[in-house]
Amino acid sequence: MSAPVGGALGALYPFLDDRPTDLDAVLAAVAASTAEKTAEIVALRESLVAAHGQRLVECAHRCAAAFRAGGRLYAFGNGGSSTDAQDLAQLFLHPPGAARPLPAVSLTQDVALITALSNDVGFDVVFARQVAAFGRAGDIAVGLSTSGGSANVLRAFAEAARRGMLTVGIAGYDGGPMAESEAVDHLFVVPSASVHRVQEAQTTVYHVLWELTQQALAGEL
Repeated sequence: MSAPVGGALGALYPFLDDRPTDLDAVLAAVAASTAEKTAEIVALRESLVAAHGQRLVECAHRCAAAFRAGGRLYAFGNGGSSTDAQDLAQLFLHPPGAARPLPAVSLTQDVALITALSNDVGFDVVFARQVAAFGRAGDIAVGLSTSGGSANVLRAFAEAARRGMLTVGIAGYDGGPMAESEAVDHLFVVPSASVHRVQEAQTTVYHVLWELTQQALAGEL
């Protein structure tokens, strides 16, 4: 039988604590926390309309032009941003409903390649080497980073820019080094210090970009 959970840990996980618990108080605290976080992400997403609305439209037009010319989209990021990169690529390649499928690849999905490069060369090159191998002028590189400072994402942007690719950055906080990089053509920053809120809002950003790109390709934007 496991030992009782007490102290700070017990406060975090009251259902594991063997001491008497005020269930109503716990449920009220959970409800209040949920409402607070929901309000935060709603307000943050609404703020992105004014901050990025027109620039998302401009970026979507450039993405649409790239796809019309036969370009491909390459997405990349680390940790939670790697799953977002995979989601982004899948959204473009296997869209819902009757939307137009577009060629897109996540550079985070080949574990053998990523571990080989990390072991033999260095983790900083895991995306740049793939961009160098697959990317060509007119393709699209989309990099995600909550901090804006991921070294391997920045190196991939530098390689993409050298190859004449359209580069799109999605970052959090104040944009970090990504905001200072001349290799990023379009940058969308989610101004929050919470990693959770940043990643939730970044999902909104790239879904809107996908939708606007679909509209641009259909001549509706």
